[in-house]
Amino acid sequence: MTSTPTRAAEVPPSVPERSPVSAPGRPGRRAAAALSFRNIGAVYVWLVIVVLFTVWAPDTFPTVITVKQVLNGNAVAGLVALSVVPPLAARVFDLSIAFTMSLTSVLTAHFMVSSGLGPGTAIALAMTAALLVGVVNGIVVVVLRVDSFIATLATGALIQSLITMVTDDSSITGVRLLAEPFASIAQLDAGGITLPVLYLLLAALAIWFLLEHTATGRRLYATGFNADAARLQGVRTDRLRFLTLVASALLSGFAGVVFTASVGSGSPTAGTPYLLSAYAAAFVGATQLRAGRFNAFGTVLAVLLLGTGITGLGLATSAQWAASLFTGSVLIVALVLTGGRIALPAALRRRAGTRPETTTCKEVR
Repeated sequence: MTSTPTRAAEVPPSVPERSPVSAPGRPGRRAAAALSFRNIGAVYVWLVIVVLFTVWAPDTFPTVITVKQVLNGNAVAGLVALSVVPPLAARVFDLSIAFTMSLTSVLTAHFMVSSGLGPGTAIALAMTAALLVGVVNGIVVVVLRVDSFIATLATGALIQSLITMVTDDSSITGVRLLAEPFASIAQLDAGGITLPVLYLLLAALAIWFLLEHTATGRRLYATGFNADAARLQGVRTDRLRFLTLVASALLSGFAGVVFTASVGSGSPTAGTPYLLSAYAAAFVGATQLRAGRFNAFGTVLAVLLLGTGITGLGLATSAQWAASLFTGSVLIVALVLTGGRIALPAALRRRAGTRPETTTCKEVR
């Protein structure tokens, strides 16, 4: 009995697939998505605010001086707002940033005026104190497993007691704080734009690169989206949360140093006005550019939006309570938008017939 050889299965000729890039209208759809209200709604709101105050205060608002005032006057606020972006990306709250900023402000002034130390040494000691605050926050939140909201609020209360002990609730002033080279840290300018604006840009670029173009950034987002799932994929979530708290303390502490150099005094309440605006900017920023993700340039955009509104209210000689009302209203709207943007994109994509974006093991590792 002989066996007959089997005939090889015929393979149908492959049909070249149509490249999605060459699909007609794709660049137009991408441009429309990039310019949509869902992606850059804050820009359109910002334009509305500019038009509103241009009509309201036509003699004082639409000037180059106002543009410089918005940039220079909100650089410190932008640094404080950026300080909360890495912790929030990992779903950690740091409410001690305002107290850390006040601490470095008064310590820098105290070391220079009362102790007679040079600017470099005073700044180094103040930043060391900020580093210790970050380490303490990390230990309490990560090691001791205390909720970050409560833990950092408690840490802030401890910091405030130290500030009161050092200053007796009085600002520290002195000629050395107004002299070079310390004053140039914040008051040196080029074309009317001061150095803190450059610090803000550099900090935003660093955080943007970390979150968007490094494996650490992907792990931070994975930790924030689902810490348990990220941990199962081998992500060291505790270490990341610890480091974000340290980074937050250092950046807010640096903002305190810049604040002292800009006003020429160390204030025990330097950071208090920045706490609400920082979180308002971070949450508004989470609805921009990277929907549902806390990001650097969305936060900077939100800072400028809030700063433009507050500056406009000041130039329009509005009531003193108007600025707080404006900031609080923007924060409420931001929370509503952020909650919707985190929960609804998947449903919106399914409705549009596209596949929802998922985080794979390769992205996390």
